Amino acid sequence: MSPHVLILGGTTEARELAAALTARPGVRVTTSLAGRVTRPGALAGDVRVGGFGGAQGLADWLREQHVDALVDATHPFAEGITANAARAAAASGVPAVVLRRPGWRPGPEDRWHMATSLTAAADLLPRFGPRVFLTTGRLGLSAFAHLTDRHFVVRSVEPPEPPMPPHTEVLLARGPFTVADETALLRECLVDVLVTKDSGGEATAAKLTAARQLGLPVVVVRRPPLPEGVRVVPDVAGALQRLGLNSP
Repeated sequence: MSPHVLILGGTTEARELAAALTARPGVRVTTSLAGRVTRPGALAGDVRVGGFGGAQGLADWLREQHVDALVDATHPFAEGITANAARAAAASGVPAVVLRRPGWRPGPEDRWHMATSLTAAADLLPRFGPRVFLTTGRLGLSAFAHLTDRHFVVRSVEPPEPPMPPHTEVLLARGPFTVADETALLRECLVDVLVTKDSGGEATAAKLTAARQLGLPVVVVRRPPLPEGVRVVPDVAGALQRLGLNSP
């Protein structure tokens, strides 16, 4: 019987892993998407959209679909999904691995201010100038909604959901972005401080370089901790090795 791998997707790494696995003869691949993005890109293999109904629902699905391995390749801040995946894997006995690209690291010239949450990031903003470039995604803007004396430039792939700060300018865009483009945006919008999540990866890292070159402070929201005992790999090659499929 062909091995069946379930990928909890939504990231570039998930897409790359699906392509790599479907290229292996005899491997069945299903990528599950939460459905938060209305126009996801094409994916290799089978695709399902929507939740499973919590950890128990996912465990049942793993058994019913005869899944042989689970790869959690969701966003580093998809804390709830990652917790459910770990519980479901343990309950069903399906081997699991978390695919997480490494986080960003500040250099000696960076002016980073670390925050443990969006709420903590909002608490830091009165220290800086009033114009904020907010790149934490379209969800969670309510954490900043009380800051009526700040002007927010919010960038997200899709329109953000209220509540949000009263003085908000929305930019709809999808990475990757160049350093030149990010530098021009920071200058044109007269940005005083950048706020971002530690998503890691190259697709959206140019803003950090641009902020460094312009001497701007950056508030960085730390990643939530992973569930205890999960196995983590940093890239697609590591995931393939963990699955025993590193050679085509």
